[in-house]
Amino acid sequence: MMTILQIILLIVTAPLLSGLVGKIKNNLRMRKGQSIYQPYYNLAKLFYKDEVISETSSWIFRITPFVVLSSTLAAAILIPVFIFTTPGYQMGDFLALVFILALGRFFLALAALDTGSSFGGMGASREMFISSLVEPVFCLVIFALSLQFGSTDISEFSGMHAISVSSLIAALALFLVAIAETSRIPVDNQETHLELTMVHEAMVLEYSGRSLALIEAASYIKQMIFFFLIAQIIFPISLLTGNIGQMFLLVFWFMARIVIIAIAVALVEVTVAKMRLFRVADFMGFAFVLGIISIVCAILGV
Repeated sequence: MMTILQIILLIVTAPLLSGLVGKIKNNLRMRKGQSIYQPYYNLAKLFYKDEVISETSSWIFRITPFVVLSSTLAAAILIPVFIFTTPGYQMGDFLALVFILALGRFFLALAALDTGSSFGGMGASREMFISSLVEPVFCLVIFALSLQFGSTDISEFSGMHAISVSSLIAALALFLVAIAETSRIPVDNQETHLELTMVHEAMVLEYSGRSLALIEAASYIKQMIFFFLIAQIIFPISLLTGNIGQMFLLVFWFMARIVIIAIAVALVEVTVAKMRLFRVADFMGFAFVLGIISIVCAILGV
C-alpha cells in the first residue's frame, strides 16, 4: 500500500515541481509569470487534443511516448523515496537506473529521426552529443558514491548516512548532470522555440496531443528523480520501515528538500546564460573533474 502511495505521490507532485521552478524564476526576474499549477493545465489540455501523426512515420514514432513514460516510471520504482521495501529495491542498482533512463532517450532520438524532419534530426544529434558527455559523469558519480557506501545498491544510499567531502562534491557533479538531463539552462532552454537552439524541444516537435502529454509527464518525473537523488546526498534522512504514522512527516521533509534544490536550479537558470552547443563539453568537463575529485576523496576517506 505504501509503495503505491509513493509512486502516486511522485507522479502527482512531479508537474508541481516544474511549476515551482518556473514560478521562482519569474519572481527572481520581477515578473508575475504563470501559475505554479500551469504544468497540470498543460497536461490536461494536451490529453484533450487530437494527435497529428505524419504519414511517413512508423511504429517507432507511435510507441515512443509509452516507452519513455514506462522507462521513467520503472526508474522511479527502483528508487526507495520513502520506504526501503519498494518493488524494485532488490534489483535497485544505480547502473540499472542509468540504463533505464538511457532507454527512453534512445527511443526518443529514434522517433525524432523516424519522421524525417530536419529539426527532429538536428535535435536528436544534439541530444546524443550531450548524452555522450552526461552519462560518463553520471557513472563517475555512481562510482564515487559506491566507494563511500560500499555498494551500488540504491537502498544502501537511500537512508541516513554521514555527509562527507566526497558526497558533497558528488552531489555538485550530479547537480550539473541534472541540469543537462532535464534540459535546463545553460545546456538547453525549455522555454525557447528558436529552431537553431532547440535540443529536447526539437525532438518532440512532431508530437502533439496525448503522445506529447506522455512525454512531458515523463520529463517531469525524471526531473523529480534527479532532484531527489541530489537532496538525499546533501540532506540524508532515514526512510520508513513500515510505520505509516511517520509518513506525513517524511513527506513534508521530502518536499522541503526538493524545494531547496528547485530554488538552486532556478538561481542557476536566472543568473547564467545559455551556452553554445560546443561549450557544453566544457561544462560537463568540469562536472567530470568533480567526479574524479569525489572518487579520490572517497578513496582517501574524506
